[in-house]
Amino acid sequence: MTHPSVIRPADHAVYSPHKMGKATLFESSRLLVGLNAFEPGQQHALHAHAGQDKAYLIVEGTGQFLLDGRDLPMGAGDLLVAPEGVPHGVRNTGSERLLVLAILAPAPAQH
Repeated sequence: MTHPSVIRPADHAVYSPHKMGKATLFESSRLLVGLNAFEPGQQHALHAHAGQDKAYLIVEGTGQFLLDGRDLPMGAGDLLVAPEGVPHGVRNTGSERLLVLAILAPAPAQH
């Protein structure tokens, strides 16, 4: 993908019947912009990041944000910011696909 350019996230979604699908829309040493694509019932388990902040923007679908000890309903247009060290995850509790834009800063170390 050439940047800068207009991106339609849904055009880059990768769905899998076995586990959450991932696609990278942009990556530098400072920022990672990716997509997490969930079929109904799939989830990204509770986890935390050391040295990174993460923001989730729901592009389409409904589900739950998993936070340390809480499950919060979410839908298209909702945003969750998980600062460094805060346990978070996502679960598709809806009957349709769930597409989530994930932004991490700084980006994970590239290998």
